Amino acid sequence: MSTEKTAYHHGNLRDALVRTALSLLEESGVEALTLRAAARGAGVSAMAPYRHFADKADLLAAVAEQGYADLGDRLARADAAADPRQALVEQGVAYVLFALERPALFRIMFGAPLGGMPPKPPTAGTAYGILAARVAGLVPEEMREAAVVAAWSLVHGLACLTVDGRLPRQADAASPEALARQVTELFAAGLAA
Repeated sequence: MSTEKTAYHHGNLRDALVRTALSLLEESGVEALTLRAAARGAGVSAMAPYRHFADKADLLAAVAEQGYADLGDRLARADAAADPRQALVEQGVAYVLFALERPALFRIMFGAPLGGMPPKPPTAGTAYGILAARVAGLVPEEMREAAVVAAWSLVHGLACLTVDGRLPRQADAASPEALARQVTELFAAGLAA
């Protein structure tokens, strides 16, 4: 039985293509990521991906969906700190480190690749929801929405500036983890004020 039929009949071809696409993305960048390259990496025919993806944008949307799930998992693990403010700090650090460790994926998730944004995957709110729940527990109800947007903006902005090498020289001298920790500690302290 061929690899293609086994993968297809076992229902794992889509997952195999997404995993292969993630590897291609991280190794060679978005330019190298094509349906044909994903098929080759997964060991299936060039036409097999079309059973699951209409085009490259559709595959990128699935890659972004996996990225949102991975980021959500990372934030959930970071949220385990006993102290609520420390859990928020750990989430901020985890967010920035995720972006630094997987910059191409981060850009696919939050950028506009190939002239347009991939469709918003259903799991896109997971990471945001974890952060929002933590922030909501730290501020009065009337401040929650603004505090959640501020927290997300802070960690996302810092992640983007760090990944793109746009930090001022003195901030760039600190390790990304140390800087993320300092910045989110300042934010968490401000919530307490």
